[in-house]
Amino acid sequence: MSDHPNAVIVRKYLESMTTGDVQAVADMLTDDVEWHEIGRADAIHGKAALAERFGMGSGEAPSYEITGESHDIIGGDDHTVALLSAHATKGGQTLDYKVAEIYHIRDGKISGRWAFSDDTAAINDFFQGE
Repeated sequence: MSDHPNAVIVRKYLESMTTGDVQAVADMLTDDVEWHEIGRADAIHGKAALAERFGMGSGEAPSYEITGESHDIIGGDDHTVALLSAHATKGGQTLDYKVAEIYHIRDGKISGRWAFSDDTAAINDFFQGE
């Protein structure tokens, strides 16, 4: 059985994140994307604000690196869920954690993302100040 088209979009998005293809990532997001991060109360609203949050286009690389491995991506007509293992490095320290990400898809693009982890406190401690 082949993947649902929305699962294909999320799979391509995650692959583009892994390879650092910023333009491909931007092309897969709606201009009004609503982005929810683990451990942050307020969502980021809009592609421009999201790009600013992650330093895209600024020439300034983040002080951390995150890589991930997909375990499963399940797609439906409006939402897709990705189950991932993540590995973060920052200043010689590492953090491994599990993530469930829910994506809202509209007109073939990601219009919303919510992320949940197995250890929000550890993530908040690790990324403090980012």
